[in-house]
Amino acid sequence: MFPSSLTLYRPFLSGRYTVSAGLFRLGVQPVPFVGPQAAEVVETHTFALDNTYPAFVASKAAAHARALHEYAGEAGLTPALREAALSFLAHTLAAQSGGCMTWDGQHFGNAALGWTAALDLKRGTLDSLTQDSGPYSALVADIQPISAFDFLALNAPEDLALLARHPVTGADFLAAVHVMSPQHWDPRDKLGRDFAFVHAPVAGSGPLNATAPRLIDAVISRGPFVRFAWGVAMSDRLDHHPAAPPDADRARATAFDPDRAFLRVERQTLTGFPAAHGALFTIRPYIYPLADAVADPVHARALAAAHRSMTPDQVEYKGLTALLPGLLAWLDDQGLDGRAGAR
Repeated sequence: MFPSSLTLYRPFLSGRYTVSAGLFRLGVQPVPFVGPQAAEVVETHTFALDNTYPAFVASKAAAHARALHEYAGEAGLTPALREAALSFLAHTLAAQSGGCMTWDGQHFGNAALGWTAALDLKRGTLDSLTQDSGPYSALVADIQPISAFDFLALNAPEDLALLARHPVTGADFLAAVHVMSPQHWDPRDKLGRDFAFVHAPVAGSGPLNATAPRLIDAVISRGPFVRFAWGVAMSDRLDHHPAAPPDADRARATAFDPDRAFLRVERQTLTGFPAAHGALFTIRPYIYPLADAVADPVHARALAAAHRSMTPDQVEYKGLTALLPGLLAWLDDQGLDGRAGAR
């Protein structure tokens, strides 16, 4: 139903780990590390639908059923920003789904999930939901979305957040979240908080936080943009909410094993709504077996160099303190001969 190829991104190819805005203008500036050959590609899409779609739906549905309130919420979301974001979500998901999703201004349908909802974008409500058969309809058969935002978010692989800026004071804050695939952070901790608070836990974020007013202005007024974040994980699970059931990633007993290691890249987009004083932030994880991501020795050397450029605080923040010696030894070996699975 969706393309079978998973886009491969390697944001580490500079050989440096940096905490910066790293914005590329969608549709204008090429992303320089896309695909097997790390080509420069001008991207235009917000939503990425591929053969991993069922895994995202299943993970979101499990989190939704377990404890939606741990992943989603609102704080000071204005009606204008809600409506602007919902309109963008409905139109863009339908436009970028290859015909799988439809939106007629009142009803949003998803043939893959076999459901159709009547949505009131001005009030932000889901007025009715009908469920029929679809290739993945069983994944959402027991899910009851609670709002238009919740429903539309469940149709996308991406997680969603709404950034707001007060029109008089200029103060920014996180007005809504629907983050079902967090990487070891709790979305509830960020609600209602400003950019600097949200990013304060990120090791090395001081210079980035210092540019917050200019960055927020650019995001709202001069986008859309795309950016990337990356890290090595010892699990391919999407949902690493602190309250989710534990797995091997960042567990104390977990040792580095290249056969169980993954490169996790987050593709993030930022789309501004100037008239509504806010922006939509999307987060889409890509998870690749580490051996595949660095099969080329040039790529292995770049990832090793990027890890060596991290400060001790950054190594700890990324959960690599115990794993780094083994990871670097393996990457160095891959960098010499490039054999998949070399030890």
